[in-house]
Amino acid sequence: MFLDPRYFLIVGPALLFAMWASFRVKSAYAKYSQVGNYAGLTGAQAAAAMLEQQGLRVVASAEESRQTKGAVSIACAQGFLSDHYDPRERVLRLSPGVYGNTSLAAIGIACHEAGHALQHAQNYSPLEFRTALVPTASLGSWAAFPLIFIGFLLHFPPLILIGILGFTLVLFFQLVTLPVEFNASSRAKAALSQMRMVQTQGEAQAVAAVLDAAALTYVAAAVSSVATLLYYLTILTGGSRD
Repeated sequence: MFLDPRYFLIVGPALLFAMWASFRVKSAYAKYSQVGNYAGLTGAQAAAAMLEQQGLRVVASAEESRQTKGAVSIACAQGFLSDHYDPRERVLRLSPGVYGNTSLAAIGIACHEAGHALQHAQNYSPLEFRTALVPTASLGSWAAFPLIFIGFLLHFPPLILIGILGFTLVLFFQLVTLPVEFNASSRAKAALSQMRMVQTQGEAQAVAAVLDAAALTYVAAAVSSVATLLYYLTILTGGSRD
């Protein structure tokens, strides 16, 4: 299937776009992780300030955040750019380069993740919808390619169609993810500016460069999935190559 020229024609440009998006986010992070913010705040401090300003209580541990209504904890996690918000534990897990770093990149990323915590606390509907889609999207991701590949080998279009339907669930999940990520970044930019955690136009532009580059990776993932889906449909409708 991957020797099919149609694959490179349809999916190739999207993969190049994804590679460019990945390079852009790493480049922006590398640049602005070396530039400190004038307020001197670490990523963890900026996230905590944003959460508390919005009425959430920042507590010391995951156990306490689970047991306390309206509470969130902030922890240092392992890994490079592994930052995420865990809604089950109500914990912001920030990578070492973000948690204790006073760079513009660190406070931007930390406040983006704090934006997800606020979405969760405020029952932001796109986030709730995305969370509900996780099990079916995971199943689709796990099953889609094997079904399509086996259907392709056996020249059995119904199996390919089932695999394509599974892959469509993955694409739908990625599309639902976009407004969730954009909204978290918008919350972060607004909070950083309103709370004077960024104090100049240059600082605001630097944070925006990091967050916009990160958002672009989600767009690139969705574009790649759309292109892949189109390729799968050409297999279903046009038959396989000998």
